[in-house]
Formats: sequence, C-alpha cells, structure tokens
Amino acid sequence: MKTVVKTFLKGLTVILPIGVTAYIVYWLAVSAESLLGGVARTVLPEGWYLPGTGIVVGLAFIFGVGILTGLWVFQRLFEWAEVLVEKTPLVKSLYGGVKDLMSFFSSSQKDAANRVVMVTLAENVRLLGFVTREEFGDLPEGFAAEGEVSVYLPMSYQIGGFTVVVPRSAVTPIDMSAEDAMRLAMTAGMSTEKRGAALPKGEAAE
Repeated sequence: MKTVVKTFLKGLTVILPIGVTAYIVYWLAVSAESLLGGVARTVLPEGWYLPGTGIVVGLAFIFGVGILTGLWVFQRLFEWAEVLVEKTPLVKSLYGGVKDLMSFFSSSQKDAANRVVMVTLAENVRLLGFVTREEFGDLPEGFAAEGEVSVYLPMSYQIGGFTVVVPRSAVTPIDMSAEDAMRLAMTAGMSTEKRGAALPKGEAAE
C-alpha cells in the first residue's frame, strides 16, 4: 500500500504544477475570448468571426499599446489619465500597487535599488528580500536614518510580506533575478533557478 501511495504522490508532484498552470492559462484565454470576442462580433462583418478571435484581439491590443507608449501624444494622454486615477480613492491604491509590482519585476528595469539581498536580522538568522529604496528625502523625517535602506521581505505561499528599514551593512547582495528570488521565497526555498519537470527527490531523469 505504501508503494502505491508513494507512486501516486510522485505522479501528483509532476502533474499538479502543470495542471494548475494550464488551468490558469485556459482561464485567461476564455476570459479574453468572452470579453473581446463579443466586441469582435459586433465590429467584424458577418461570417468573419472565428473562435479565438477575442484572444488575437487582446494580444494585438497589448502590442499596440506597447507601440503607442513611444509616442509623445500618447504619453501626455496617459499622464493625464494617471492624474485622474490618482485622485480617485481606493482605485489609486489598487492601480499604484499593481503598477509598482509590474515595474519591480520588469526585465528592462536596471535600477540598482531593486536587487535581491540577504538581510541579517539576528545572529545566524538571514532572510531573503529585495532592496526597494535607498533614498528617503521625499519621506517624512524619522522614517529612516542615514545609511539605511528599505527591504521588502516576501512571505511563503501567499501574497504578502514585510517592509523593514535596516542598516546598509545588514544586507548582502545576491546574484539572482527578482523573478527567481520571488519564486524561491514563495515556495519556502523549495524552488530552484533552473530545473526541468518537477521530479521527486531521489528520482533522476533517464
């Protein structure tokens, strides 16, 4: 019986991550098709609509916005829209949080402040974190002292964490991307930077 259970768990560790990922991708595709497919039906001539058109429209829209961001007129309109959003309670908090998160993990962002570090909080205790700020001139006096930095410490298996202000000497930079570090933190250290299918411990690929 133990052999049966062990074999079942081995299969589950391989199938579950793939299944969850596939479901999320499927849900996003269905949502895009449901939302944008209806728009496509009203715009396209009768008989032109095909299943999947909504997904294509969504991808084309995202790509088009990416192109427009390089135009001066679009930048001014976007800044004007952001001003309106920033004046709307609740919406501004949600929008700002999502925007900052996307900027933090953007592969094109080379800001030295957004780096992975190990933070020493006590003797023999170190935590994985991300330096988010090194200058505090725009914040109230007393928020941080000279030579301190703010570090975000993510929590495992949930969206959340803590922001701590520590001396610069307490942080040690780690040569790791933000994506890999966040994956490692979210899985309580079980994830690795490079790996193939999740094989159970002790099982080597043939």
